[in-house]
Order: sequence, then structure tokens, then C-alpha cells
Amino acid sequence: MKYERQLQEAMERLDQSLKKLHTLIKRGENKTAIRFMEEGELKERYEELQNIISISNSGNYGARGVQNTRPL
Repeated sequence: MKYERQLQEAMERLDQSLKKLHTLIKRGENKTAIRFMEEGELKERYEELQNIISISNSGNYGARGVQNTRPL
């Protein structure tokens, strides 16, 4: 459940960043848009999403985001 909530929040932040990028391009602020993609907020949002996905694939995690343990 926690993973799904984190993923949804990250997707929403990415969507907001894409809207900002769209606005920059629409205004003709191409240099600012390129910087926004390569060094700014949009890059950070993609990295955040990639980290969430990478963590989910790195182990067997339970609903609380901690690795499942087996009985001794």
C-alpha cells in the first residue's frame, strides 16, 4: 500500500513538472525548458520515480516497505 501511494504521488509530481515544461515551451522559453529538463525539476522527478521503481525491484518488500522476513 505504501509503495502504491509513493508511486502515485511521484507520478502526480511528474505530471505537474510536465505541465510546467509545456508552459515553458508554449511561451517560447526554449533555453529555460532545456535547462528545466536537463538540470532542473523535471530531471529530479524522473530520478525520484526511477528510485522508487528500483527499490521495489531490489528485494521482496512487504506492505510497510520493509523486507519480508521468514520464520527462523
